[in-house]
Amino acid sequence: MRYAAITDRLYELGGDKWAVHNAARAHQAKGKEVIELSIGEPDITTDPALVEHCINALRAGRTRYSNGRGEPGLVDALIDTYAPRLPSISEENVLCFPGTQTALFAVILALVGEGDGVLSGDPYYATYEGVIRAAGAHLQPVPLRMANSFIMQPDDLADAITPESRVLMLNTPHNPTGAVLDRKTLVQLGELCIKHDLWILCDEVYEALIFDGDFVSPLEIDSLRERTVVVSSISKSHAATGFRSGWSIGPVEFSRRLLPISETMLFGNQPFIADMTEVALRQHFDTAERLREALGRRAKLLHEAISQIPMLSSSLPQGGMFLMIDISKTGMDGEAFAWRLLEEQGVAVMPGASFGESATSLIRLALTVPDEVLMQAVDRLAALCRSLEGHHLEA
Repeated sequence: MRYAAITDRLYELGGDKWAVHNAARAHQAKGKEVIELSIGEPDITTDPALVEHCINALRAGRTRYSNGRGEPGLVDALIDTYAPRLPSISEENVLCFPGTQTALFAVILALVGEGDGVLSGDPYYATYEGVIRAAGAHLQPVPLRMANSFIMQPDDLADAITPESRVLMLNTPHNPTGAVLDRKTLVQLGELCIKHDLWILCDEVYEALIFDGDFVSPLEIDSLRERTVVVSSISKSHAATGFRSGWSIGPVEFSRRLLPISETMLFGNQPFIADMTEVALRQHFDTAERLREALGRRAKLLHEAISQIPMLSSSLPQGGMFLMIDISKTGMDGEAFAWRLLEEQGVAVMPGASFGESATSLIRLALTVPDEVLMQAVDRLAALCRSLEGHHLEA
């Protein structure tokens, strides 16, 4: 049988990235105890008032088709939310999607095609390469180094740009590293985008989860607005990952071209979820504050604890839900270490290779478990390292 070329481009990018996580879930299904630090699932629940609003909207019959741009009430809420960054914003700048992932997929389809290059920091979120390849483009990695706290350096971006480059894909706060781009760095990166006529696609889903300092979007920089598209959602800010409610904000002409692409797949998002999202944006909920406090505290706890394990080192994240650990001194790569950690110590983490070539000596830990459970995981990490050190001494 014959298959479309897209299936070949994406074939090896499927579930293998999540193999350790899936194995951990299989262990749990068999009754084995596993500390799961593999995915970014908030450990607090969606605010009951938002859930109730969603239920009430369902009961009120808000289950019919939406439209391609999104429900008017949600679109208006997004206009009000983004007006401080984009003073000229109107409904023509806004499109609603069922989650950030869908928004990324549609936006990339609108920006690149066969043979084009998309520049992205490496490491990068596990689905980025698939989204890029689906459009026929290829990912152009820009190294993010632990020595620079995983902040993209303008010189590294300049070295990575080629005549094929069309888009710079940013993620701030960054998954998997927790790095946050400040205004100075964004301006410097933006100057290169202007020089080489590149679009900027910025994934801002972790915006509300910065531990120290302020969030800065490229939309706030006058010279970058005409070439910037941002995507986000309520998944992280409101602990609502399963509701799948996201959006894109971009230039008017771009959004006009994006709309028919969106309409080939979907029509906005579900009205009852759109109603809940509108409430989430217009009213104050303390979910993000509670998450930010807990995640920031755990990041410091984990970073300090890792510093006491001779074989390991880490970079203190500035935001997000994760911390990266360098395990290269163990003599293993991140993939092998993650499997040993699961099978011997019952701790599930993500191998760095799931996030790009530059992360093969790293593992990613989620900060989304209670403090005491996180410290239990550290004890098990230390136990594995002692075991490995003993083997080295015997050799």
